[in-house]
Amino acid sequence: MASESAPRWPVVVATGFYSGYFPFAPGTVGSAVALPMAFALRLGGPVLYAVALGLSIALAVYASGVVERTVERKDPSCIVVDEMVGMMLTLFLAPLSIPLSSWQVPLAGFVLFRVFDIIKPFPGRRLEKLPGGWGIVADDLMAAIYANIVVRALIHFGLVG
Repeated sequence: MASESAPRWPVVVATGFYSGYFPFAPGTVGSAVALPMAFALRLGGPVLYAVALGLSIALAVYASGVVERTVERKDPSCIVVDEMVGMMLTLFLAPLSIPLSSWQVPLAGFVLFRVFDIIKPFPGRRLEKLPGGWGIVADDLMAAIYANIVVRALIHFGLVG
């Protein structure tokens, strides 16, 4: 658990509004928390989504670094903002229907992101070695890039949509 000595807002951000304290699979819970955010941002168009994603990544790196230093543990499981920004990147520019006429794209993105985040294909494991918040967030961004590419391929070939 993040220490009381950490400023409150980085703890709130890094733990995904405290979803990182879920007793099991906190990364999966954090990824799920990001889904409504991705849908809400989609309403603002791709430019707003890109700006919000960039700001979210910067906040994630900073807040993760603060909490990691506070708890004095490398990439503690309570930090889930990395999964949140990864999920947002996974669905960036994917056709998300509002209202949900198709649940296949976000579900495929969610499953693929979690799989790539867990198996950490190259260079994911190397990115984890980056210092501080960058090491926490970068491997998830790599997993998200892989997931985004596969989601786009599934859409292109008509397997989801």
